[in-house]
Amino acid sequence: MKPIRLPEPPSPTTFGVHDIFEVGAYSIVRRAIVIGNGSPAAENESIGLVRALGLSDKHVLYRVTRPKGGINEWLHWLPVSVHKKLDFVLRQLFGYTQLCLTARGRRPLVIHSENGGGLGLSTILEADVKKIVTTAKETYEKDGPVLVVASGRDTISVSSSIKRLASQNVFVIQIQHPRTKLNRFDLVITPKHDFYPLTPQAQLQVPRFLRQWITPCEPPDGHVVLTLGALHQIDSTVLRNEASAWHDDFAPLPKPLVVVNIGGPIGNCRYGVDLARQLTEKLMSVLASCGSVRVSFSSRTPEKVSSFIVKQLGHNPKVYIWNGEEPNPYKGHLAWADAFVITADSVSMISESCSTGKPVYIVGAERCTWKYAEFQKSLNERGVVRPFLGTEDMSETWSYPPLNDTAEAANGVRKALAERGWSIRQ
Repeated sequence: MKPIRLPEPPSPTTFGVHDIFEVGAYSIVRRAIVIGNGSPAAENESIGLVRALGLSDKHVLYRVTRPKGGINEWLHWLPVSVHKKLDFVLRQLFGYTQLCLTARGRRPLVIHSENGGGLGLSTILEADVKKIVTTAKETYEKDGPVLVVASGRDTISVSSSIKRLASQNVFVIQIQHPRTKLNRFDLVITPKHDFYPLTPQAQLQVPRFLRQWITPCEPPDGHVVLTLGALHQIDSTVLRNEASAWHDDFAPLPKPLVVVNIGGPIGNCRYGVDLARQLTEKLMSVLASCGSVRVSFSSRTPEKVSSFIVKQLGHNPKVYIWNGEEPNPYKGHLAWADAFVITADSVSMISESCSTGKPVYIVGAERCTWKYAEFQKSLNERGVVRPFLGTEDMSETWSYPPLNDTAEAANGVRKALAERGWSIRQ
């Protein structure tokens, strides 16, 4: 196996003068606020960008939370503000009904507490626009502007409101296309495939009378930084640290070590046990050229898929299947794997694996449609992935310039800040 040279952690590229005495205290960004929605993948993107900008020790996480339990699980399609108002009304109505039923000796209705209540979610900082705006304004003279980084649909109204109410005190970045006017944010960072609906081939797939309703409606402008994949926290420093942390577990394993990461079906990449069967058959075909195989499932993996794979591979001495208990070996796998096999549905797992420069094989790409098919096409054109055929010699390696989207996006942020006369602290 020839060594792969990994990208170094992003260095603070200089745009303009950083000296606080020359540009003033009000133009140096020393702190960040992350607006999350509870999705690990979305929050990982925001924290990864903050880390790449050198603000990992100076950020606070706020979270947009929705009412939980009962009928609320069917209302996630509503805007967050509407969902919370509707939950309040239902709570008043059902709370009154519960009192009536209890008085009549009937079994009371159980209304789940908002935002998890007894589950500990009440301890999470709620993304309160007024409080964040007030803090940004009141501390501006002392601490300078605030970088606000948000990701996920539920965060859009919060981040855009913060920009509208405190535009002189904040710089707002929305990760992933917000499906709304881009000028509601200072910067949008999104994968190129989010603009797939504007391509001629996509337009042909949509009836003419529906095209005006398909977003995005406009091509990327100066408010946009385009990436190939998702942002994340993986770089050479993280990989070196994880290699050291997991040394005793992975160093003794026979080589090559092949890591298999399995996600779950999504709207534009559907599969079930059929793909699990295809995957296990191909793994069995290449097993002779593998030293060790480690399989991990995500929280989205259907039980019928994981059960089938465990049944087919669980008794093979070369195969270890992670049982989901802590510690999670995911980052250790990124550091120690010689090759990866990943289901096509997960943009995050693919992006992180492609940042290592090691061979990445994709299974199920032919099932992807719409923008996910465009993502797979871009990966293949870039030469960072190959389809998993089941005929590979896994001891043979190949390499490519690792994806470095997070560092490149961070440089885009620095450039945008410089155009405003601001800069990130060194």
